[in-house]
Amino acid sequence: MAERYLIDTSVVIKYLNASFSVNSLNRLDGIIDQESRISFITEIELQVWNPTDPDDISVYQEFVTSSQIIGIDSNVIRETINIRKQYRIKLPDALIAATALVNDLVLVADNDKDFEKVSNLKYINPAKD
Repeated sequence: MAERYLIDTSVVIKYLNASFSVNSLNRLDGIIDQESRISFITEIELQVWNPTDPDDISVYQEFVTSSQIIGIDSNVIRETINIRKQYRIKLPDALIAATALVNDLVLVADNDKDFEKVSNLKYINPAKD
């Protein structure tokens, strides 16, 4: 079975701004073209993001609109609590990690400091070619 992915906020922003290397952007193209999936936390963060270029707002909104947004349920809440207690990472990151774990998704993010700590989390950093 093909891997399914959850894309973190910082990766979306860096992808849309082409801030990654060409190899990383190509890798992300393959993931996003397959199916763009984000957490409700990422939706919120992208909708309130204030980019330096006002034209980017519509690009972010279009990305959110074309993505599958995964909400919260009791399983994600329980897993978020476990992650917060065990790893002491910030609530938004704990929610995103829990969403990936509960839904058996590979998390695509570039926050190694927090996400590499979470055992059983399938995680890739697109910046690492």
